[in-house]
Amino acid sequence: MQDLELFRRVRISTRDIPEHKRLATWREVYGRGIANVDIEPIGEAPFQADVTFNLLPNLGIAAGSRSPAHYCATRELAGRGRDIVVISILRSGVASATQFGKELIAGVGSASVLSSDAPSTSTLHSEGSFVTLALSRPAMAMLVPNYSSAFGRPISADNPALRLLTRYLDFVLAGDETEKREIAHRVSTHIFDLAALALGARGDSADIARLRGARAARLEALRSDILSSLGHCDLSAEGIAARHGISSRYVRKLFEEQGS
Repeated sequence: MQDLELFRRVRISTRDIPEHKRLATWREVYGRGIANVDIEPIGEAPFQADVTFNLLPNLGIAAGSRSPAHYCATRELAGRGRDIVVISILRSGVASATQFGKELIAGVGSASVLSSDAPSTSTLHSEGSFVTLALSRPAMAMLVPNYSSAFGRPISADNPALRLLTRYLDFVLAGDETEKREIAHRVSTHIFDLAALALGARGDSADIARLRGARAARLEALRSDILSSLGHCDLSAEGIAARHGISSRYVRKLFEEQGS
Protein backbone atom coordinates (compact mmCIF):
# COMPACT_ATOMS: atom_id res chain seq x y z
CA MET A 1 0.00 0.00 0.00
CA GLN A 2 1.17 3.51 -0.71
CA ASP A 3 1.30 6.22 1.97
CA LEU A 4 -1.85 7.88 0.62
CA GLU A 5 -3.75 4.72 1.51
CA LEU A 6 -2.46 4.42 5.06
CA PHE A 7 -3.98 5.38 8.39
CA ARG A 8 -7.54 5.78 7.13
CA ARG A 9 -10.87 4.60 8.52
CA VAL A 10 -13.79 4.33 6.11
CA ARG A 11 -17.32 3.12 6.87
CA ILE A 12 -19.88 2.02 4.29
CA SER A 13 -23.43 0.92 5.03
CA THR A 14 -26.49 -0.13 3.07
CA ARG A 15 -28.44 2.31 5.24
CA ASP A 16 -26.84 5.12 3.23
CA ILE A 17 -28.15 3.70 -0.06
CA PRO A 18 -31.75 4.09 -1.32
CA GLU A 19 -33.54 0.79 -0.74
CA HIS A 20 -34.39 0.19 -4.40
CA LYS A 21 -30.68 0.54 -5.32
CA ARG A 22 -29.24 -1.10 -2.19
CA LEU A 23 -28.39 -4.60 -3.35
CA ALA A 24 -27.20 -3.63 -6.84
CA THR A 25 -24.99 -0.86 -5.44
CA TRP A 26 -23.53 -3.08 -2.71
CA ARG A 27 -22.80 -5.83 -5.20
CA GLU A 28 -20.90 -3.40 -7.41
CA VAL A 29 -19.12 -1.24 -4.81
CA TYR A 30 -18.34 -3.80 -2.09
CA GLY A 31 -18.66 -7.09 -3.94
CA ARG A 32 -16.77 -6.42 -7.15
CA GLY A 33 -14.96 -3.23 -6.19
CA ILE A 34 -13.51 -4.27 -2.83
CA ALA A 35 -13.93 -7.94 -1.94
CA ASN A 36 -13.91 -9.48 -5.46
CA VAL A 37 -17.01 -11.59 -4.77
CA ASP A 38 -20.50 -12.11 -6.13
CA ILE A 39 -23.23 -11.60 -3.52
CA GLU A 40 -26.51 -13.51 -3.37
CA PRO A 41 -28.85 -12.73 -0.42
CA ILE A 42 -30.62 -15.57 1.40
CA GLY A 43 -34.30 -15.25 2.25
CA GLU A 44 -36.87 -12.56 1.62
CA ALA A 45 -35.76 -9.98 4.22
CA PRO A 46 -34.17 -6.75 2.90
CA PHE A 47 -30.42 -7.07 2.41
CA GLN A 48 -28.33 -5.18 5.00
CA ALA A 49 -24.61 -4.74 5.59
CA ASP A 50 -22.40 -2.35 7.53
CA VAL A 51 -18.61 -2.47 7.24
CA THR A 52 -15.82 -0.27 8.61
CA PHE A 53 -12.41 -0.45 6.96
CA ASN A 54 -9.15 0.42 8.70
CA LEU A 55 -6.19 0.78 6.34
CA LEU A 56 -2.77 0.28 7.95
CA PRO A 57 0.72 -0.46 6.59
CA ASN A 58 0.57 -3.78 4.68
CA LEU A 59 -2.79 -4.50 6.27
CA GLY A 60 -6.51 -3.90 5.84
CA ILE A 61 -9.08 -4.59 8.57
CA ALA A 62 -12.77 -4.94 7.73
CA ALA A 63 -15.23 -5.24 10.61
CA GLY A 64 -18.99 -5.19 10.53
CA SER A 65 -22.28 -7.03 10.30
CA ARG A 66 -24.37 -8.52 7.51
CA SER A 67 -27.70 -10.15 6.80
CA PRO A 68 -27.69 -13.73 5.44
CA ALA A 69 -26.03 -14.08 2.02
CA HIS A 70 -23.61 -16.11 -0.09
CA TYR A 71 -20.30 -14.46 -1.01
CA CYS A 72 -18.70 -16.31 -3.91
CA ALA A 73 -15.22 -15.62 -5.27
CA THR A 74 -15.42 -17.15 -8.73
CA ARG A 75 -12.28 -18.11 -10.62
CA GLU A 76 -12.61 -14.90 -12.64
CA LEU A 77 -12.99 -12.67 -9.59
CA ALA A 78 -10.29 -14.50 -7.62
CA GLY A 79 -7.90 -13.79 -10.46
CA ARG A 80 -8.29 -10.09 -9.72
CA GLY A 81 -7.33 -10.56 -6.06
CA ARG A 82 -4.46 -8.74 -4.45
CA ASP A 83 -1.37 -10.56 -3.15
CA ILE A 84 -2.79 -11.09 0.33
CA VAL A 85 -3.56 -13.69 2.97
CA VAL A 86 -7.10 -13.38 4.34
CA ILE A 87 -7.96 -14.26 7.94
CA SER A 88 -11.64 -13.85 8.76
CA ILE A 89 -12.89 -14.20 12.35
CA LEU A 90 -16.58 -14.98 12.94
CA ARG A 91 -17.77 -12.88 15.90
CA SER A 92 -21.47 -13.84 15.89
CA GLY A 93 -24.01 -15.72 13.81
CA VAL A 94 -23.91 -18.97 11.85
CA ALA A 95 -21.56 -19.18 8.90
CA SER A 96 -19.71 -21.56 6.62
CA ALA A 97 -16.86 -21.16 4.17
CA THR A 98 -15.16 -23.49 1.70
CA GLN A 99 -11.97 -23.32 -0.32
CA PHE A 100 -9.99 -26.12 -1.96
CA GLY A 101 -12.97 -28.37 -1.12
CA LYS A 102 -12.54 -27.94 2.64
CA GLU A 103 -14.73 -26.38 5.33
CA LEU A 104 -12.98 -23.40 6.94
CA ILE A 105 -15.19 -22.22 9.82
CA ALA A 106 -15.50 -24.02 13.16
CA GLY A 107 -18.06 -21.80 14.89
CA VAL A 108 -18.12 -18.40 16.57
CA GLY A 109 -14.65 -17.25 17.58
CA SER A 110 -12.89 -19.39 14.98
CA ALA A 111 -11.13 -18.02 11.92
CA SER A 112 -10.92 -19.07 8.30
CA VAL A 113 -7.69 -18.65 6.33
CA LEU A 114 -8.15 -18.03 2.62
CA SER A 115 -5.94 -17.48 -0.38
CA SER A 116 -7.12 -14.37 -2.21
CA ASP A 117 -6.25 -15.78 -5.64
CA ALA A 118 -8.29 -19.00 -5.49
CA PRO A 119 -12.07 -19.53 -5.73
CA SER A 120 -13.98 -19.71 -2.45
CA THR A 121 -17.51 -19.48 -1.09
CA SER A 122 -18.44 -17.88 2.24
CA THR A 123 -22.01 -17.99 3.52
CA LEU A 124 -23.61 -16.17 6.42
CA HIS A 125 -26.67 -18.28 7.24
CA SER A 126 -28.00 -15.83 9.84
CA GLU A 127 -27.39 -12.23 10.74
CA GLY A 128 -23.87 -12.04 12.05
CA SER A 129 -20.69 -10.06 12.54
CA PHE A 130 -17.08 -10.55 11.57
CA VAL A 131 -13.57 -9.12 11.51
CA THR A 132 -11.51 -9.81 8.40
CA LEU A 133 -7.79 -9.14 7.94
CA ALA A 134 -6.18 -8.69 4.53
CA LEU A 135 -2.47 -9.21 5.19
CA SER A 136 0.30 -8.56 2.70
CA ARG A 137 1.52 -11.95 1.54
CA PRO A 138 5.21 -10.92 1.19
CA ALA A 139 5.16 -9.42 4.71
CA MET A 140 3.54 -12.55 6.14
CA ALA A 141 6.02 -14.79 4.32
CA MET A 142 8.86 -13.12 6.22
CA LEU A 143 7.29 -14.31 9.51
CA VAL A 144 5.76 -17.62 8.38
CA PRO A 145 7.57 -18.96 5.28
CA ASN A 146 5.14 -21.91 5.08
CA TYR A 147 2.00 -19.77 5.57
CA SER A 148 0.31 -21.47 2.60
CA SER A 149 -0.04 -24.66 4.65
CA ALA A 150 -2.76 -22.83 6.62
CA PHE A 151 -4.98 -22.48 3.54
CA GLY A 152 -7.96 -24.81 3.60
CA ARG A 153 -8.23 -25.20 7.35
CA PRO A 154 -9.86 -23.24 10.18
CA ILE A 155 -8.12 -21.79 13.23
CA SER A 156 -10.10 -22.96 16.25
CA ALA A 157 -11.60 -20.51 18.72
CA ASP A 158 -9.43 -21.93 21.52
CA ASN A 159 -6.17 -21.11 19.72
CA PRO A 160 -4.34 -18.86 22.25
CA ALA A 161 -2.82 -16.59 19.60
CA LEU A 162 -6.18 -16.16 17.86
CA ARG A 163 -7.84 -15.24 21.17
CA LEU A 164 -5.16 -12.60 21.80
CA LEU A 165 -5.47 -11.34 18.23
CA THR A 166 -9.25 -10.98 18.59
CA ARG A 167 -8.92 -9.04 21.85
CA TYR A 168 -6.25 -6.80 20.38
CA LEU A 169 -8.40 -6.06 17.34
CA ASP A 170 -11.23 -5.05 19.67
CA PHE A 171 -8.96 -2.43 21.27
CA VAL A 172 -7.74 -1.17 17.89
CA LEU A 173 -11.22 -0.89 16.41
CA ALA A 174 -12.61 0.89 19.47
CA GLY A 175 -10.17 3.82 19.20
CA ASP A 176 -8.80 6.18 16.58
CA GLU A 177 -5.11 6.10 17.51
CA THR A 178 -4.14 4.37 14.26
CA GLU A 179 -4.62 7.61 12.36
CA LYS A 180 -1.18 8.57 13.69
CA ARG A 181 1.63 7.23 11.52
CA GLU A 182 3.91 5.90 14.27
CA ILE A 183 1.08 4.13 16.09
CA ALA A 184 -0.30 2.71 12.84
CA HIS A 185 3.03 1.06 12.05
CA ARG A 186 3.33 -0.36 15.57
CA VAL A 187 -0.24 -1.70 15.58
CA SER A 188 0.25 -3.29 12.16
CA THR A 189 3.40 -5.02 13.41
CA HIS A 190 1.58 -6.38 16.48
CA ILE A 191 -1.29 -7.71 14.36
CA PHE A 192 1.13 -9.42 11.97
CA ASP A 193 2.93 -10.99 14.95
CA LEU A 194 -0.28 -12.39 16.42
CA ALA A 195 -1.54 -13.56 13.03
CA ALA A 196 1.79 -15.29 12.42
CA LEU A 197 1.51 -17.14 15.73
CA ALA A 198 -2.07 -18.16 14.92
CA LEU A 199 -0.87 -19.47 11.53
CA GLY A 200 1.81 -21.55 13.22
CA ALA A 201 5.02 -19.49 13.17
CA ARG A 202 8.03 -21.42 14.44
CA GLY A 203 11.60 -20.76 15.56
CA ASP A 204 13.06 -17.27 15.76
CA SER A 205 10.04 -15.69 14.05
CA ALA A 206 7.71 -17.13 16.69
CA ASP A 207 9.99 -15.93 19.49
CA ILE A 208 10.03 -12.39 18.09
CA ALA A 209 6.26 -12.44 17.56
CA ARG A 210 5.66 -13.53 21.15
CA LEU A 211 7.96 -10.86 22.53
CA ARG A 212 6.45 -8.12 20.39
CA GLY A 213 2.86 -8.80 19.41
CA ALA A 214 1.70 -11.20 22.12
CA ARG A 215 3.06 -9.01 24.91
CA ALA A 216 1.44 -5.90 23.47
CA ALA A 217 -1.93 -7.65 23.16
CA ARG A 218 -1.67 -9.09 26.66
CA LEU A 219 -0.85 -5.68 28.12
CA GLU A 220 -3.81 -4.04 26.39
CA ALA A 221 -6.12 -6.78 27.69
CA LEU A 222 -4.84 -6.26 31.23
CA ARG A 223 -5.24 -2.50 31.01
CA SER A 224 -8.82 -2.87 29.79
CA ASP A 225 -9.65 -5.32 32.58
CA ILE A 226 -8.14 -3.04 35.22
CA LEU A 227 -10.04 0.02 33.96
CA SER A 228 -13.33 -1.87 34.00
CA SER A 229 -12.61 -3.06 37.56
CA LEU A 230 -11.65 0.30 39.09
CA GLY A 231 -13.62 0.89 42.26
CA HIS A 232 -14.03 -2.81 42.99
CA CYS A 233 -12.74 -3.61 46.47
CA ASP A 234 -11.25 -6.91 45.29
CA LEU A 235 -9.12 -5.41 42.49
CA SER A 236 -5.62 -6.86 42.74
CA ALA A 237 -2.77 -8.04 40.55
CA GLU A 238 -3.49 -11.58 41.72
CA GLY A 239 -7.16 -11.42 40.71
CA ILE A 240 -6.37 -9.87 37.32
CA ALA A 241 -3.68 -12.50 36.71
CA ALA A 242 -6.05 -15.35 37.56
CA ARG A 243 -8.65 -14.08 35.07
CA HIS A 244 -6.05 -14.01 32.29
CA GLY A 245 -4.38 -17.31 33.16
CA ILE A 246 -0.98 -15.82 33.95
CA SER A 247 1.03 -15.16 37.11
CA SER A 248 0.78 -11.93 39.11
CA ARG A 249 4.55 -11.64 38.71
CA TYR A 250 4.14 -11.56 34.94
CA VAL A 251 1.42 -8.91 35.25
CA ARG A 252 3.78 -6.68 37.24
CA LYS A 253 6.64 -7.37 34.81
CA LEU A 254 4.57 -6.26 31.81
CA PHE A 255 3.67 -2.95 33.47
CA GLU A 256 7.21 -2.41 34.76
CA GLU A 257 8.54 -2.75 31.20
CA GLN A 258 6.22 0.11 30.24
CA GLY A 259 7.38 2.26 33.15
CA SER A 260 4.12 1.78 35.07
